[in-house]
Amino acid sequence: MAKVNSGVVPGGWAEMGYGGSLSGTAPAKPMIRPRTNPKPGEKPEQDVLPPWNVVLLDDQDHSYEYVIRMVMELFGHPMEKAFQIARRVDEDGRAVCMTTHKEHAELKRDQITAFGKDPMIMGCKGSMSAVIEPAEFDGEEDGTARGDGGGSEA
Repeated sequence: MAKVNSGVVPGGWAEMGYGGSLSGTAPAKPMIRPRTNPKPGEKPEQDVLPPWNVVLLDDQDHSYEYVIRMVMELFGHPMEKAFQIARRVDEDGRAVCMTTHKEHAELKRDQITAFGKDPMIMGCKGSMSAVIEPAEFDGEEDGTARGDGGGSEA
């Protein structure tokens, strides 16, 4: 990740060429689906969908400001957590942004790869890269996974 400025830029995101709002979505809980059609008066059997990590991959073409804004907008994380993710991807080469069910993880990966160029970096060729991978869900309220070395625990 390119080191432009690891602090918050005075004047806001619009002056940086980003525009838009910082609205995002809240972290998803594991999706539960019924396995059978229940008879009247019976509770359906439920199966929890396996969790998947959305993993942001490092490159040298994006600034901390870009990563922080993208994480806030796409994942709804507060600025402090978005900065932690930006720092982790810079230091470790990857960072888990969210743990969720597979379909939602695929959507978030696609949103990362479609986010666009970083206007702060002259040679930026496009969006950042991301992958999804199976994760063990530890029941954390915020949907983070532990023990994989790439999580984004607060």
